Amino acid sequence: MSSMIESLSLSRRYLLQLAGTAAAAGALPLVTIRPAQATPAMLSSAIRNVVGDAKVSVGKVRLDIPPLVENGNTVPMNVSVDHPMTPDNFVKSIHVFNEKNPQPNVANFHLTPSAGRAQVATRIRLADTQKVVAIARLSDGSFWSATVDIIVTLAACTEEMP
Repeated sequence: MSSMIESLSLSRRYLLQLAGTAAAAGALPLVTIRPAQATPAMLSSAIRNVVGDAKVSVGKVRLDIPPLVENGNTVPMNVSVDHPMTPDNFVKSIHVFNEKNPQPNVANFHLTPSAGRAQVATRIRLADTQKVVAIARLSDGSFWSATVDIIVTLAACTEEMP
């Protein structure tokens, strides 16, 4: 008789665990799956979202980033623009894009003439060997860019869960 009660108790416990698991799974939001890497088309689209149909000229922007990085988890980057920062003529924004990270638009910096100079510095993550593009928007509406190809020996953004 006692083994029958233990059997019923275990079955009821198992049934409650299943019901709890099913309820928790039903409460989870639906996840949209995106590609783990951006593509050159996604890079172009992200740039077009910022510049629209405007022409992007090469020059004025200096993108200082190591051409070879051992670890993509923390890559130092400095972007400067050779342009005055006066109230009538200044750099409005600096945008950084990459080719293969899950998000192609890495950073957006908005500047005012009170910044004194058009220069930003930060660290970024790079998923793989790829192209990094910096684009500056000037107060006259023109866009200027610089591009650097970077070799990453140990990729970031790609850690696998055990």
